[in-house]
Amino acid sequence: MSNATYHLLGRSGLRVSPFSLGTMTFGTEWGWGTERDVAKSLFDVYLEHGGNFIDTADLYTAGTSEIWTGEFIAERGVRDRVVLATKYSYNAEPGNPNAGGNHRKNLMRALEGSLKRLNTDYIDLYYLHTWDRVTPAEEVMRTMDDAVRAGKIRYVGLSDTPAWYAAKAQTLAQWRGYEPVAALQLEYSMIERNAELEFSDLAVETGMGLVAWSPLAMGLLSGKYKPSQGGQFGDGRLQTTSAGGQAAPGFDKLTARNFEIVAELERVAQDIERPMAQVALNWLYHRKGMSSVIVGATKPEQLQQTMRSLEFAIPDAQLARLDAISAPARPFPYYMFADNHQHRIHGNVPVNSQPAAYAPVTAVPVAKA
Repeated sequence: MSNATYHLLGRSGLRVSPFSLGTMTFGTEWGWGTERDVAKSLFDVYLEHGGNFIDTADLYTAGTSEIWTGEFIAERGVRDRVVLATKYSYNAEPGNPNAGGNHRKNLMRALEGSLKRLNTDYIDLYYLHTWDRVTPAEEVMRTMDDAVRAGKIRYVGLSDTPAWYAAKAQTLAQWRGYEPVAALQLEYSMIERNAELEFSDLAVETGMGLVAWSPLAMGLLSGKYKPSQGGQFGDGRLQTTSAGGQAAPGFDKLTARNFEIVAELERVAQDIERPMAQVALNWLYHRKGMSSVIVGATKPEQLQQTMRSLEFAIPDAQLARLDAISAPARPFPYYMFADNHQHRIHGNVPVNSQPAAYAPVTAVPVAKA
């Protein structure tokens, strides 16, 4: 499968490429990332490989990511070609509680700020970035729908919310005639598979396309950590965010369990003669309900390799090994839904209860800008 083969985003008619370009690395304000010329090269490489789905957020690199992304789109004249996604939720003014959160006031404030930084009249996909634990889903979905009707956003997305909240938001949209949720962006990788406990089924059942972030587990699956060579400590975000032994939430990846997964990934990659990162991305892209996988890089050659990750199929035997070593824990009540328990309900008669994942759209050539 090439990057000129597109998937529908959830149950919408919007077509997105298998890989979405993550722009969290655009800028160096966070202690890692790229200068502008490198970021521009990454943007160009992505387009030249058929990519059309750009992911940013108002939070990223203090606004630099959105500014540069808007400039790159304008310089290439590709606004109508790309699907531009950004997010809101995080506070831009410490001490001002209404400068952050999911509520109407902040959504409208943040949306106007993103439109200005991106230098565009509309955003294709606008995400609630992270659940704030207080704003009702009714308020979020009504305000999102108002923004769609005003022509400022085209599609609605949720990121980093509980499954029950996403389900409620989608149900409200369906019942009240609001613009439905087209995309559900979550952390998902061979290291972090908890999305499979609820979100994969939720996405397929309710028409939300999964969009995976951190598909290489903050670089742990990238190939820079090779247990066979005694390497368990690379350089980059994991080291920056783990300074002093205190990893930020979500960045605590340097564990014995995770290095067992890395070791098996390395062996499989050697077996099929492919880079570890390509194998990890290929494995993830074929998970249930997946619409697109967000990939980032700090070097053009890294991104060029990434964009070739779907040029092969992982053999069934190696796929089973990766599935087994990375299987997530099944706490209550999920262990009751496993096959070895369900047979007691169905009288040992196999039941196919899994809906089919979204099928790819027929390949459409994309002319280079």
